[in-house]
Amino acid sequence: MDINEFAEKICRAVRRELGKDYRVEVKRVRKNNGIIRYGLVILARDQNVAPTIYLDAFLEAYGRGTTFGELVRGLLAVYRKDTPGDSVDMEFFRSFEKVKDRICYRLIGRKENEDLLRNVPYIEFLDLAVCFYYAYQGSRLGEGSILIHDSHVEMWNTCTAELLGLAGKNTPRLFPWVCSSMKEILAGMAESAGSVTGEDFTEECWEEIPMRVLSNSKRINGAVCMIYPEVLAGLAREGARGFYILPSSVHEVILLEDTGDGEAEAFKKMIVEINHTQVAPEEVLSDSLYYYDFAEKRVKIIF
Repeated sequence: MDINEFAEKICRAVRRELGKDYRVEVKRVRKNNGIIRYGLVILARDQNVAPTIYLDAFLEAYGRGTTFGELVRGLLAVYRKDTPGDSVDMEFFRSFEKVKDRICYRLIGRKENEDLLRNVPYIEFLDLAVCFYYAYQGSRLGEGSILIHDSHVEMWNTCTAELLGLAGKNTPRLFPWVCSSMKEILAGMAESAGSVTGEDFTEECWEEIPMRVLSNSKRINGAVCMIYPEVLAGLAREGARGFYILPSSVHEVILLEDTGDGEAEAFKKMIVEINHTQVAPEEVLSDSLYYYDFAEKRVKIIF
């Protein structure tokens, strides 16, 4: 059973379970890089906001033998847990004054998102696009994001340049940048896993991993930290040399000092390999290898 057939079948089952006081619909959501995900939206009569419950994991469970009835019960449990009890007032979003302090930006691949970019304001950056979103935060819905479309720009009577200025101040403030060594990252992973301790690694082992990971404090859409004002320039001054930038995902980039060993081709192959085998398709940023030029104080594409 493919995802489309599965989505329609589970939609009908949830409709029967909930009855006429609920509207249940299958939603095709275009994610980053043009990836389409199928989700279910359930709205009660007194609700105007509901989460999209993505169905991929439910289809996988069905393939492993979970009964259809169990899937429906599980999906309804997710709905009841994550959905606010009544309507949420979203009228504030019509006022530019009320949203401008939480307008942020993120980086996505330009070629892979051509369809999306036809309808949203953005700025070109190398082979990437800087696009904008509203960083939602509320006591009832928690944290989330609302992508800003051209229709919002028109409604707010603003422009892309103003969005860029606001996002350039808001994003570093709301999502501060963090640059961690591999020693710090692996130590954190070991501590979280509880199975490996720092004593299992010698100092020489740590030093053999001469890379840093640049992201934000949330580790979400953190690759955009590479365009935060003065971040790359400050990091380059520390070593007084340029460095390679490997786009690990939309959430982070890896920085490798230029030691003059001519490893650019190997880095390029590594990016492509990891993107195609280790990174979720909607989280891939780019297959390009970037370089921060210390002398020119700018980022460029190597290949």
